[in-house]
Amino acid sequence: MDTFLAPLERPSGLFMRIAYAMSRRMLGKVITPLKVVYARLPVGFAMFWSKISKLDGKLSLPAETALLLRECVARQNVCEFCIDIGRAIVIQKNMNAAKFEALNDFENSDLFAVKEKLLLRYVRTLVAEKRGDAELFGKLKAYYSERQLCEAMWVVATESYYNMMNIGLNIHSDMLCDIGKRRKG
Repeated sequence: MDTFLAPLERPSGLFMRIAYAMSRRMLGKVITPLKVVYARLPVGFAMFWSKISKLDGKLSLPAETALLLRECVARQNVCEFCIDIGRAIVIQKNMNAAKFEALNDFENSDLFAVKEKLLLRYVRTLVAEKRGDAELFGKLKAYYSERQLCEAMWVVATESYYNMMNIGLNIHSDMLCDIGKRRKG
């Protein structure tokens, strides 16, 4: 399926040319959201996208937990691009791939700790019902600090932002997972 706006293969401006080169180097290709969305917007939008990534690096939540939350939200929202890039990151960072494979059935998997199951259950409910569950949130406070709970909601919110941008412009998988496997192999 084609994106609703044609990807811009030759960006204007030095900043975007650098962004394309960095995407190619880091991921093996220029990602479609960069070519469809950020190449058409003022530089500040791409810088916002970059800022989200930098802020993610400051999270006290374990990187695997943050990525599990992103993947959970992306799957629920059916954002094929975000699901794919999440899996590529799992490969790139040598995370527990089996855990991500079991994500759809985390409730019945021994790969997830009780606190992870509670957090994933909370996030699923939040995304599906667009409201928090006070009882479940109360249980989370026994396992996560207030900062970590705020960080988890940051991850859910920013992932939802990415998902809606991609879904709204009909951006699908870039097959980054396959590229990542080839690069690792």
